[in-house]
Amino acid sequence: MTIESKRSLLRLASWSAIAAAAALVGCGKKEEAPATTAAAPASAAASAPKPEPLKIAFAYLGPAGDHGWTYAHDNARKAIEQEFGDKIATSFVENVPESADAERIFRDMASQGNKLIFGTSFGYMEPMLKVATDFPDVKFEHATGYKQAANLRSYDSRSYMGAYMAGIIAGKMTKTNTLGVVGSIAVPEVIRNINAYTLGAQSVNPKIKTKVVWVGSWFDPPKETEAAQSLINGGADVLLQNTDSTAVLQTAEKNKKYAFGWDSDMSKFAPEAHLASAIINWTPYYSKAVHDVLDGKWQGSTATWWGVKEGVNDIVAISDKVPAEVKDLVAKAKAGLADGSVDVFKAPLTGQDGKPALKAGETADDKFLGGMLFYVKGVEGKVPSDKK
Repeated sequence: MTIESKRSLLRLASWSAIAAAAALVGCGKKEEAPATTAAAPASAAASAPKPEPLKIAFAYLGPAGDHGWTYAHDNARKAIEQEFGDKIATSFVENVPESADAERIFRDMASQGNKLIFGTSFGYMEPMLKVATDFPDVKFEHATGYKQAANLRSYDSRSYMGAYMAGIIAGKMTKTNTLGVVGSIAVPEVIRNINAYTLGAQSVNPKIKTKVVWVGSWFDPPKETEAAQSLINGGADVLLQNTDSTAVLQTAEKNKKYAFGWDSDMSKFAPEAHLASAIINWTPYYSKAVHDVLDGKWQGSTATWWGVKEGVNDIVAISDKVPAEVKDLVAKAKAGLADGSVDVFKAPLTGQDGKPALKAGETADDKFLGGMLFYVKGVEGKVPSDKK
């Protein structure tokens, strides 16, 4: 082999070695790239822990299964659980008395880390105010009250609108022209409903008069039964209640009279007596309250009062026994309540004593409604003086 041939072989070997080394280096880079890319998501996930849910507590006056007031609130609680999923965690305590025990329960709810607390009855107002002062970082919501604070606001439904629509049906269905109401506690909320029921009935039947029996409790089925029977014995043939059980409706059925469901659809409990149910749907407000907290928009020292327009009040499950023309009257009233063209308490408005409660040109604003402690003309008896 010549010297030139040896040089050629050496150059070839050198170039082969360089190419092999380059190939190995290239392979090494391709293997390292996926490892570096895969590590990034793991690091990002570790730096973004899942936020804790908003803890929400509800205090209920009666049992969740009362099929009335508390039942309506609990249905709304379940609805927001469905809407917000794992963003919230709710709990409730039922049968909370309107007494010093309420303060203890609200304090316990706040101490357990609940940041939004709903008190669902009028008598919780003072206890909630007291506890709110001690827990400024907790947001409190009080149903039907009229006092607020920096971290406490109130909300209510215009249940008198449902009572008014029920009254239209009652005024057309009665044979005795005597209606009956089983009242709970003589606060403006309940008195408004009695008056609205009467005014709705009088709008289609001027001969209407209304009798009232008070039971002094929001939920007491035996007393509600006794009161309903007393009204029937006194000539009332269409009953309404502002109490929480189905007892009034069931008593009407036993006596072959008519009655209405209250706060929720009670049609299944007395299908023959049931004419319709004046319901409250708290879901729109509870959804708004939760959104306000989660979005950082919640503000205290405010009051919200929603009705038919906002989908909170309605009359449902109207019986087939109610004539079509009466259903049409109710539909027109509902549309008017929604757009503001129908006003339940409009001037001139006459009190039970025959004196004008509202003169021509005067308006029944929310302040007027919130202080209503008188019967309108056509309601018999006296408003109890032992108001709670």
